[in-house]
Amino acid sequence: MTHVVIIGAYGSAGAAVAGELAPLDGIDLTLIDDGEPGGGLCILKGCMPSKEVLSAGAHRFQARHDERLVGDPPAVDLEATVERKDDNVLGWAKHRREGIHDLADREGVEFVHATAEFVDDHTVRAGGRTFDADYIVVATGSTVNVPDTPGIEDIDYMTSADVLDATELPDSGLVLGFGYIGMELVPYLAEAGGMDLTVVEHDARPIDEADPEFGDAAREIYEENWDIEIPTNCHEQRLEPTDDGGVRLYVEFDDGREASYEADQLFCFTGRRPTLDGLGLERTGISTEGEWVRETMQTVDADHVYAVGDVNGKEPILHVAKEQGVTAAENIRRQEAGAETQPYENVHHHVIFSGLGVYPFARVGHSEASARAAGLEVVTATRQAGDDGVFKSKDVPEGLAKLVVDAGDGTVLGWQGLHYHADTFAKTLQVVVELGLDVREIPDRAYHPTLPENLDGLVQDCVTQLAE
Repeated sequence: MTHVVIIGAYGSAGAAVAGELAPLDGIDLTLIDDGEPGGGLCILKGCMPSKEVLSAGAHRFQARHDERLVGDPPAVDLEATVERKDDNVLGWAKHRREGIHDLADREGVEFVHATAEFVDDHTVRAGGRTFDADYIVVATGSTVNVPDTPGIEDIDYMTSADVLDATELPDSGLVLGFGYIGMELVPYLAEAGGMDLTVVEHDARPIDEADPEFGDAAREIYEENWDIEIPTNCHEQRLEPTDDGGVRLYVEFDDGREASYEADQLFCFTGRRPTLDGLGLERTGISTEGEWVRETMQTVDADHVYAVGDVNGKEPILHVAKEQGVTAAENIRRQEAGAETQPYENVHHHVIFSGLGVYPFARVGHSEASARAAGLEVVTATRQAGDDGVFKSKDVPEGLAKLVVDAGDGTVLGWQGLHYHADTFAKTLQVVVELGLDVREIPDRAYHPTLPENLDGLVQDCVTQLAE
């Protein structure tokens, strides 16, 4: 029998590996996780609870945003919001745990509720026992990354996890980190908490992976709809507490200018780092320096040790973690069969629930910039949401979308959207891009007017350019 140990079985990546391997003959599985209550980052402190609280802010924003509605906008009850979020999280986590425990009821599968550590390259210790393994899968996720900004040790900062649990918020805040986490939580703080916020942006605009016009549009939406200031090309230098219990941040701009900002509270939305502390990897031949995990999900230093999900630092996205888990399971089967392991490959498919999820950003496949950087000749089409009457009729005319098409053969290479329901558009575009469809062969069908008319316009614009 081949023995596989999975460290971090409650998380999305670990659960995916377990689900693929548990039904197979000839494999014994030991599933290890010390989670309390257990369920993985996405369920407990990530994408699912964050969407729960964002929805409360979104309802208030849409009521306030519509001039046809009169009277004072309702307040967001933070205590009720957190209470409902916590109830739902417990249900989601229970579902995940039950799934893992059901696997453990199978013959040859065991679950160990304990903290795991490596003893050597092939041995793991957990719950006072040692397990000799043919293969080990590390799926321990990620941990909040706290910046090393001078003075931060003297500041009582809040992270994303703190915001999700917050039942009261101060009047003003300084925000470090404006990636996925910041883009989602900043408008929540402003809308649900009524906060005045200053957000440090290191680059010329937010959303690094997007073409410039999308970052510019996002910044405009944020600054016009909420009490948010976003200084750009700006870098934090040091922090210090103020006499009244707040925080002062000193910054320097790319052009050499210096400035300082003050607020009641500091928020650190500065990303996450792989959870590797306490794993005992120093007792193995595995180094985690640099690119320590191959595209096959095997570690560089040990073919029998896999690292999937956030812990490998490649692409900390939920659906990617699951897909990496499936790849790892398939490659373990290949190794056992004496076949060559295969790399994990995916089409770029990211969604940011920006603008409280009312104005989400989504990208599938290439942006224009990434396509040109890859040496591709392209035609593009861009449409403003407000160009299509249906966005106006739904009172969400802000935003835009862009289609990127190969100028030679018409293949749809990518799409970006920053507008109402862009997150749901992304699935359709994922199918189009992954199947390599020719833009000229995408059906043009008449139907009752809906938001995807925007997509029809993009397609027809590109078809016209190809014909010319």
